[in-house]
Amino acid sequence: MKKQIKNNVFWVGKVDWELKKFHGNEYSTHKGSTYNSYLIQEEKTVLIDTVWSPFDEEFVENLAEVIDLDKIDYIVANHGEIDHSGALPALMKHIPDTPIYCTANAVKSLKGQFHQDWDFRVVKTGDTLDVGNGKELVFVEMMMLHWPDSMAAYLTEDNILFSNDAFGQHLATEKLYNDLVDQCDLFNEAIKYYANILAPFSPILRKKLDEILSLNLQIDLIATSHGVIWRDNPLQIVEKYSEWANDYQEDQITIVYDTMWNGTKMLAENIAEGIGLADPDVVVKVFNVAKSDENDVITEVFRSKTVLVGSPTMSNSILHSMAGFIHLMKELKFKNKKAAAFGCYGWSGESVKVMNDLMEDAGFELIDEGFKNQWNPDVDEQQAAIDFGKKIAGI
Repeated sequence: MKKQIKNNVFWVGKVDWELKKFHGNEYSTHKGSTYNSYLIQEEKTVLIDTVWSPFDEEFVENLAEVIDLDKIDYIVANHGEIDHSGALPALMKHIPDTPIYCTANAVKSLKGQFHQDWDFRVVKTGDTLDVGNGKELVFVEMMMLHWPDSMAAYLTEDNILFSNDAFGQHLATEKLYNDLVDQCDLFNEAIKYYANILAPFSPILRKKLDEILSLNLQIDLIATSHGVIWRDNPLQIVEKYSEWANDYQEDQITIVYDTMWNGTKMLAENIAEGIGLADPDVVVKVFNVAKSDENDVITEVFRSKTVLVGSPTMSNSILHSMAGFIHLMKELKFKNKKAAAFGCYGWSGESVKVMNDLMEDAGFELIDEGFKNQWNPDVDEQQAAIDFGKKIAGI
């Protein structure tokens, strides 16, 4: 399917309504996704990115219906990850000599994945490609946003930034533009995408955003690789990224725990009650990590100023669900967030110390030695947990 974006620029991608997991099983996509590919038809015809490999033949067939494949002069590969490059092998069987413009790292990525020696043309920030009719593509390297090979391309005159993974969302929709979809869905998916994929690279992103803004480009459209195209006030998502990249937090405390016989669950709920009593304005959210979607929980952690982690003691340590989740938080390199731990135990009671050490190692500021309770909490111990919550609310 070919949909006009602006003048001689068209969307030729794929909507994946059924997608529920991405990056293997690392990222949940409750609302599906899109793989956005774009076709520029000026004096030169340029294809920007392709789609994920399960849809490669469908993509090539659909593309051949709207254009003679031999008339494609150039291909731009903004990022080598297979959800963008997956249809290249099927396409290049038809047009094997077509030049592919990409970064030096993308050459390594594409050769490493597909083992093909195509006609790669390496570009760097500031390089241009003349597409005719007075228009050029200007390339901007986006290293580590989120792969070393990533870049964006800007089409002059039409003022379109093809941003690849930056500013995207996993959101399946037939509506191409940001102003045509549910705004809650859009921004929930946008912040989830940032928190789970781009957060580790926030320092790099801050510099890159400054670099893009310093180019003084007029941006009328931001054409992402996933989700909607930003046309209504497109810089609003750039402003959001600037906000999210600066050690973001809201007035929220998130409690994440797992439990064996519900003692630690009881503590989590008592602590939440205490926080709410001490500070009625703060948002408190509680998640059993074993029963919750970890990417959704990560998004709440990203929003939070304080994160409380809970686990009973198991084998002189903690439950593996909590160990894995703390490791995930460490990978995402969250900054400017406080933490404390809690948990029940029967015999030895090491869980709180283990979580304290892990949270400090993950970059959180430990604000309390933690709260632990032997066996299931009775009425007095439940009150002590409520008091602990009040104490945390005041820090």
